[in-house]
Amino acid sequence: MELRQLEALIGIADHHSFSNAADILGTVQSNISSRISKLEHELGSELVDRTTGKLTESGEVVVQRARRIFTEIRGIGADVSELTSEVRGEVHLGMIGTAGRWIVPLLLELQRERYPHVALKISEGTNSSIEPRIVSGQLDLAVLAWPITAPELTDTQLFTEDLVLIVPKDHPLTKEKLPLPFALVAAQELLLPMIGTPIRKEIDEAAAKARVTLHPLVELDGLRTIASLTFDGYGLAILPATMLAKYPRVNFEGLPIDGIERRRAVLAMRRFGFPSAPVRAVQGLLQQIMDNHSTPDGVYVPASTEKQVKA
Repeated sequence: MELRQLEALIGIADHHSFSNAADILGTVQSNISSRISKLEHELGSELVDRTTGKLTESGEVVVQRARRIFTEIRGIGADVSELTSEVRGEVHLGMIGTAGRWIVPLLLELQRERYPHVALKISEGTNSSIEPRIVSGQLDLAVLAWPITAPELTDTQLFTEDLVLIVPKDHPLTKEKLPLPFALVAAQELLLPMIGTPIRKEIDEAAAKARVTLHPLVELDGLRTIASLTFDGYGLAILPATMLAKYPRVNFEGLPIDGIERRRAVLAMRRFGFPSAPVRAVQGLLQQIMDNHSTPDGVYVPASTEKQVKA
């Protein structure tokens, strides 16, 4: 079994055909076909369905292992460079959108200062789209909403943040005593995340405790879309406080809610294997950002109130 054979299989998995894989790898289609045939002969199993260009079940298993192999190979070079010079290499980082909007600028600033030879590749998405990519080795680590579901992953808490009701400043609820009773919030027509998403679980648990029924105006898989609709006047939403943190909307405010747990954000990585030097470096930078922008008990502090809280 050769690395170039595994490389060809990954190319087909990512680009969906022999010809596309050949273009990406800088070779010809016959070369890719030959590599795959030799690999299939050695393993005694068909890895690619020639009629569709899709991987077979056996092919999917091999690709998952192959991605981890190449992750370890990248790590070897990065670890040696750490011993001989500055940390160098690529880090593939996943990020939920609501955290990325304030973490990424801070991360880039620190990375350029501390590790200028580390190349960041950042993918934004939801827990459901990012977790499989960490497991397969496409991503090295990710900032996700707790809880994570993949048993192959482990997580470390980064920060917590309040979930608030985003309303226009002239909304009648702004005159109510705070925090708002959850029953009062549930009586509104809300733009809600999809059932099963981490933030929706927090909302549903609060509703169950308050013994109330939610009235979704619409359900969406994407907090940034929900926020955009809210700010465009389509309805109220329960969202992380970070939605109003860095770019405060003069016409909106976030009202605290009684009986709802804070949202937890975690750093997720594969449970097994040793991360490379660049990955460990980025992991340390993320932890420093949290130390600088959270209260002692780990609650995220918006930039606009940070000095006041830490004083």
